[in-house]
Amino acid sequence: MAVDSRPISVRDLSKTYRIPVRDPGLTAALKSVVRRRTEEVEAVKGISFEVAAGEVVGFLGPNGAGKTTTLKMMSGLLNPSAGEVNVLGAEPFKRERSFLRQITLVMGNRNQLVWDIPVSDSFERNRAIYRIPPTQFRETVDGLTQLLDLGELLQKPVRNLSLGERMKCEVAAALLHRPRILFLDEPTLGLDVTMQRRIRSFIGAYNKLYDATVLLTSHYMADVEALCERVLVIHHGQLLFDGALSALVEKFSPRKTIVVELDQEGLDLSSYGEVVDHDGTRVTLLVPKETAASVTGQLLSALPVIDLTVQEPPIEEVIEQVFAQGAE
Repeated sequence: MAVDSRPISVRDLSKTYRIPVRDPGLTAALKSVVRRRTEEVEAVKGISFEVAAGEVVGFLGPNGAGKTTTLKMMSGLLNPSAGEVNVLGAEPFKRERSFLRQITLVMGNRNQLVWDIPVSDSFERNRAIYRIPPTQFRETVDGLTQLLDLGELLQKPVRNLSLGERMKCEVAAALLHRPRILFLDEPTLGLDVTMQRRIRSFIGAYNKLYDATVLLTSHYMADVEALCERVLVIHHGQLLFDGALSALVEKFSPRKTIVVELDQEGLDLSSYGEVVDHDGTRVTLLVPKETAASVTGQLLSALPVIDLTVQEPPIEEVIEQVFAQGAE
C-alpha cells in the first residue's frame, strides 16, 4: 500500500455537545423530567491542520481545551458536528475495517487489557481481533518485549501489575497490529520519571522503525521536547499555534536567562538586565533575546566571571504565555 504524504488532514473541524442543564433543588429536578433544558457547548471550533507521514506532532492545551475530543474524531469514536477529517484516505467516523487496522488510540486513563487474565492472553485476543498472521504476531511481540522490557510481565494477570508495568503492556497491546497512525492521549500519565523516559524512548524507536505518524498529547513537557519538533497548541477549542517547537519559544518568549557565577559577592548587575535571583556570588538575569549576546560579552569583559550560562526559558512558561494570549 502506498504511503500517503499527508495521512492526517483536518479542515474546519468542529464539535458541539448538547448538554442538559437545570437549577439545583428537588423542584428543578422534577421539572427537568417533564421539560429538559439544554445548552450547546463548543468543544472544538473550526480547527485545520495537516500531519505528514512519519511526523511526530505534539498536541498541547489545558484541560478542556478540546484535545481529546479532536483525537476521538480523528480515530472515529466521535462524529464531527462540522468540517472534514481525513485519515489515511478514510473518513474515521465510518469505522471501516481497513481504516481501524491501521490506527491506534492510547489513552493514559483507559484500559484495554482484560483485568483478570495474563497479559499474554490479552495479546492473543488482540491478535484474533486484528487477524494478525501468527508469524508476524510472534515477531512483533518479541520486538515489543525487548523494547519495553516486558519479560515476565506477560505471564502476570493485569490486576497484579503496577501502574507503570500496566502502561507498558497497554502501549504494547495497542501496537501489536503495527499501526501506521498513533493517537497518544497522555500515554505517560501518572508514571514516575524513569517510566516516562522509557515510554518516550519506545515511542521514538517505534516511529523510526515503522515510519509511523504520531499525534501526542501530554501535560509533561519533557515528552514533547524529547519527541516533537512540531507542536499544535489549542485553547478553548481554537488552534492558537501550529509550527516548530523552536518557533513557539521564539515567538512567545522574548527573553533569555543568563546565570553568572562571580568570584566575589555584592556586585550590582541591575544595569545588565532584570535581576531575578541573587544568591551570594550567583546572579540570574533576564535580558531581551536580541541583546543576550552583547550582554554576555559585557559581563565577561567587565566582571570577574567564574562561569556563565545562557538558557532558553522552560517550555512550560512558553506554553503558559500562549494560553494567556489565547484567553485574552
